[in-house]
Amino acid sequence: MTDTEGTALFHQTMPFAERLGIEALEHSADLVRARLTWEDSLCTLGGALHGGALMSLADATGAVCAFLNLPEGAQGTTTIESKTNFLRAVREGHVVATARALHAGRRVIVVETELRDGDGKLVAKTTQTQAVL
Repeated sequence: MTDTEGTALFHQTMPFAERLGIEALEHSADLVRARLTWEDSLCTLGGALHGGALMSLADATGAVCAFLNLPEGAQGTTTIESKTNFLRAVREGHVVATARALHAGRRVIVVETELRDGDGKLVAKTTQTQAVL
């Protein structure tokens, strides 16, 4: 089920997330989940979701998680480092990203995001560092 308030947060803070069709499933400081649906325009020639689309889903989901973990008085975050390990292709259905903060400090927030396909199989894992602005 789509989280309307969470989806609005994604789209208002990152218009590119709206362009990709990312939908929030749930959002809190402890856990952010979002979904990207497979579509031909987001694929490589072989019909697999493009790695850039997958990384964008991970980055956006991690960014919302970091935003929800900002220390008091902070104005936002920006990604300063991101590493993704790709494990399998997605050729249909959707991908769900689940992000959790590993560290929420005053200067940086580190988030880990797992991407899983519709069968629950791990597609990719991303660790990113967000600077606190």
